[in-house]
Order: sequence, then structure tokens, then C-alpha cells
Amino acid sequence: MSYTKTVYLPVTPDQAFDLVTQPERLRRWMTISARVDLRAGGDFRWTVVPGAYAGGTVTELEPGRRVAFGWGWEGNEEVSPGSSDVTITLEPADGGTNVTLVHAGLSAEQEAMHAQGWDHYLERLVALAEKGDAGLDVWGMPEDFDQLKGADASWAVLSRVLTAVGPEAAGLSTPCEDFDVAALTNHLRGSIAGIGTALGVALPEDDPAAPTELRIAAVVEPTLEAFDRHGLEGELDMGFAVLPAAFVANILNLELLVHAWDYATALGRKLDVSAELSEYVLGLAKATISDQVRAGGSFAEQTIVGESAHALDRLVAFTGRVPVNG
Repeated sequence: MSYTKTVYLPVTPDQAFDLVTQPERLRRWMTISARVDLRAGGDFRWTVVPGAYAGGTVTELEPGRRVAFGWGWEGNEEVSPGSSDVTITLEPADGGTNVTLVHAGLSAEQEAMHAQGWDHYLERLVALAEKGDAGLDVWGMPEDFDQLKGADASWAVLSRVLTAVGPEAAGLSTPCEDFDVAALTNHLRGSIAGIGTALGVALPEDDPAAPTELRIAAVVEPTLEAFDRHGLEGELDMGFAVLPAAFVANILNLELLVHAWDYATALGRKLDVSAELSEYVLGLAKATISDQVRAGGSFAEQTIVGESAHALDRLVAFTGRVPVNG
């Protein structure tokens, strides 16, 4: 069985090709994280929803015209990585491009399941091409988070905010004392890089001239992938201390979601995040930020908000920040 669908995008074939192959474009309509070695024989790994990882190999490549993948899902015995075939063909159309996606090599049951997903994401691709923004994707979010799924979901929130952080924002003040946006970016990149290094990731050198989203993605995405492979058991040598991996994962969630709020507040934007994710990360914060940690200067004293406040407001208040609606 196979799935086939064609959508029209009001962009050129080259622009459409970037939308379906480039990680920074894929993050805006289909993936949370994306790693692609864009050459025939290169591998790819996409985090589509928290805890769900598609992967395989690039099997065909004609820039601007066609790309094909051997496709599957990590941990799925029926559709394992490389066990099915996804082909995307681009054809010029009146004022734009027709994008045809074919997913072959599926059972009838798997075809029906994948059709739901492809329909959803192709609709988001059209919205991105037409409006420039497909919105935060909440489809497929888990009912129960763990630290790794929470980190995936938190990165989805943060990366969306970072797309709005341009060079003109560098000097804006943030809720982090003594940090403008430029300093916050350096801090966040360093914090995530420290976790990635502890996980054994060889991280790229920083390019301060690159867009903020790309600077942060360069360390976040390999760190998330390495953490998924490592798991939550055991310990990690953070340099300053050896900590339980699960505790470090708590810190990772806080870095991603709380600093997403910091960026949004600096930009005067409302952070688009679910109450469920905010509540989950608040629970991690309560298990992580002790009086001793506050005394060390990493977090200020908790500010007071009502129990009926949104979970995000209660989260940032717990970290010592003053909620915008507080």
C-alpha cells in the first residue's frame, strides 16, 4: 500500500525544496529537531513529535526537483528505519510549485496511520508557504511526559520563539538579571553545550554571526539526540560535579522552557505553550531548585502568584521571575 498527495505551494521549486529538506525549514512545519546529511546515501533523523523519531537514508537527490528517503521509525518493528520509501517530487506550476509526496511499502493499517500524519503535516507545509507561519504544532503531544519528551516539547516552544530573535534584539533587556538578549544567548548556548559535552557530543564551534535560532539549534539538537540514546539512568560528569542523568535532564527542560519565556518577554510576545507542558516542567523545577541552589545564586527567591495562575506563570515565578500577568 502507498499514500500519495499533491499540494500547491506559492513558492519556487528551489524554495519548496528547502522547505522539505533543510532542518531550519523542517522545524517550522513538521519536525521538532532535524538532522539531514543531504546526499544520496546520507542518513537523517527527525524528531516529529516528542519521543517519536523518524530515520533512515537519503536514497535519491535532485536539488529543486526530487528527494527520496528510505523511511521508518526508531523502535517500530513494522516500519523500522529504512523499511519504507518516501519520495517527494517538485514540479513548477502557475506561480508556484506542486509538491507530490508518495509513501510506499506500507501495510494497509500502516498506510492509514501514516495518511493521518502526512495529511496533517502537508496542511502545515501549505500554511507555512502561504502565511509564513504554520503555528506551534500540538498534534501528537504525549499525555504523559518524561524528561526526554519534555525536553523535545520544550525545544519546540523555544525554537519557535528564536525565529523571531533578529540582530536588532541583541541589546534588549531580559528577565534574567544582567542579561540582555545577546548575553542570554551566550549563556544558554554554553549551558546546553555543557550538557552535550557530558554526553560525549562533539559540538560545532559557535558562529556569533549566525541567526540565534541556528546557534542554539546547533547545540540543542545533538544534545537531545545523545540524551535519547543515553537514557535517564546512570550519571554524567558535568565538569563541576558528577550528577544523576535524570537530574541533568531536569536542568535541560528548565533551560529550554524557562529561557523561552525570557526571550518571549524580552520581545514583548506571549509564549505559546500548553498548560500540560508548563505543569510538567514546574514539577521538575520543584525537584531541582532547592534552597541551597537558590543560595548559590543560580535562581532568585520564588515570587508569589495565585494558585489559579497559568502553569507557565507559576513556573517562572518559582524560578524567581515576575510573571507578566503576575
